[in-house]
Amino acid sequence: MEMPTCEKCGNQYDKTFTVLMNGESHVFDCFECAISKLAPHCSHCNTLIIGHGVEAEGDFFCCAHCAKAQGHFMIDRPIDEKVNHIS
Repeated sequence: MEMPTCEKCGNQYDKTFTVLMNGESHVFDCFECAISKLAPHCSHCNTLIIGHGVEAEGDFFCCAHCAKAQGHFMIDRPIDEKVNHIS
């Protein structure tokens, strides 16, 4: 019996896992391969978005700052909280 193969790196491994995304199955041997293959990139700075990120008009951004830089109105946290947080 043939071992499953990671679709990112090609490694044949007996402990692969499957990720179902948008109705399609993807097989990986580690989270690093899954993230690098499936995670979106920020539309502004091109960083890999591993956390929640933000979305505006169909574009994905790693943070509110990058979304703002592309002309989208975003608030990452209330102004009072931001000002009072600074020591």
